[in-house]
Amino acid sequence: MTKFVALVDGSIYSQSVCDHAAWAATRAGASVELLHVLGRRAPFGTPSDLSGAVGLGARTSLLEELAELDVARAKLAQKQGRAILDDATAILEKDGVASVTAQLRIGDLVEEVAASEADADMVMVGKRGEAADFAKPHLGSNLERIVRSSVKPVFVASRAFKPIERFLIAYDGGTSAMKAVDYVSRSPIFAGLECHLLTVGAEDSEAAKRLEDARALLGGAGYEVHAKLVQGQAEAVIAREVEEAGIGLVVMGAYGHSRIRTLIIGSTTSEMLRACKVPILLFR
Repeated sequence: MTKFVALVDGSIYSQSVCDHAAWAATRAGASVELLHVLGRRAPFGTPSDLSGAVGLGARTSLLEELAELDVARAKLAQKQGRAILDDATAILEKDGVASVTAQLRIGDLVEEVAASEADADMVMVGKRGEAADFAKPHLGSNLERIVRSSVKPVFVASRAFKPIERFLIAYDGGTSAMKAVDYVSRSPIFAGLECHLLTVGAEDSEAAKRLEDARALLGGAGYEVHAKLVQGQAEAVIAREVEEAGIGLVVMGAYGHSRIRTLIIGSTTSEMLRACKVPILLFR
């Protein structure tokens, strides 16, 4: 059975992640595994961390108090995590998802996602995390790590769910974009939705052929494809098309260059994630 992994953290984006997961799961007949990860906490301190002016007895007593406080905080975090998972489960069941499981894990987020996605078809995550309202121009601190490390498609949920009637594939002819087209052509998630295919670049015969090949594959899967080849800056052209065509979901390849190259020239993926107000499905 198809399975989607949905990451929830109690942020304002968790509701949207649940709503989008329910939308996708009901269309695909998939189960949803909810995942909430608590980071490993480093010990509060060791004797070497304390000032030498503190006497030995006082130092030992302080360490014991810190240890007790650490244990209490860990228990509270686990209790909060279970409450988040319970709320998310209730949302998915209310939205008609037949099979929902919940996992509370302690460890590194990327490692836990890798373990959960091994038998999954998609990972779903919010664009930003618990500090979303305080860092609106920035992406969630863990989002890029998840997208870069995941071997499965990553669905990045927007701030709020809206019914999706049409989707846009940003197609550049690369390996990840070809994966996206192949996935769409086979996935029941997209069945019955209006399909738009966009290539941004020079209007030459090679680009036109790549676009036509992708259009033919999607057409063979039953889609009536609205295909365009447009010159310009990728982020600006895609954003304009999303707005003008009323696109509800963007599908595209992710992070085609190294981290060093990204630091030098920027990243279309990151810019799209920041600017786009609709969810984005990313393929590596």
